[in-house]
Parts: sequence; C-alpha cells; structure tokens
Amino acid sequence: MDINYMDFYSYPARFPGPQLPAGPPRPPGGLPTSNPQQAPTSPPPAFIPAQQTATPFAVDPGAISLCLFRNTFIWLRNGSSFWYFPIFVGPRSVAGFRWNGRFWTIFGVDTRQIVSFTCF
Repeated sequence: MDINYMDFYSYPARFPGPQLPAGPPRPPGGLPTSNPQQAPTSPPPAFIPAQQTATPFAVDPGAISLCLFRNTFIWLRNGSSFWYFPIFVGPRSVAGFRWNGRFWTIFGVDTRQIVSFTCF
C-alpha cells in the first residue's frame, strides 16, 4: 500500500463558533496546552530579511524551536518564502501561522521542506 503524506498544509485562521481568549504564551518546546494559541494580533515586520546560508538537509527542530512565538521568515525548497509565527515544533514538523499579505492563516510544514529561516 502506497501512502502519500502532505509536506505542508494551510487554511484560514477563522473558525465558526465562539473563540476562546488567548492564554499566556508557552515556553519553547513541549506539547501544546489545553488553551489553543491564537494568531498574532498584528502583522509581521514590513521588510524581507536577507536569506542566510541554506542548509542541504532538514532543518533541526531544536534550532527552529528557538523561534517559537516570534516573527520568523522562512524559505522553502519549492521557492516560497513568507513570514511565519511558529507555535509548536514536533520531531519533523512545525505548526503556526503564516502571513498571506492580509491576515494570518494556520499553517504547518515538514521541516524537510525548510531551506532556511531567521527569527526576530
């Protein structure tokens, strides 16, 4: 049986029904808490940073975990680049919010698809 996994996914950060108030930010690492993290309330910086030296292999989850709850610019292997606000780092993936130019959307990505990143 051949199983295909999506490398990344995205959908708007707007959900029907009541919204829970945002809880305090979690410290880096660990599992998500019972309080769902909400999208940032302001847009990311208005500039695009210079890309750092690209890595030939997957991004280390420990390295990108230093960017949790911070504005982070990400470059992907497919040529895409964007502002990101990571809220969870797993063994091979990162979950958070991606800036689409108008608002934040929920977005997850496989760390193998990330070429480089920088956070502020």
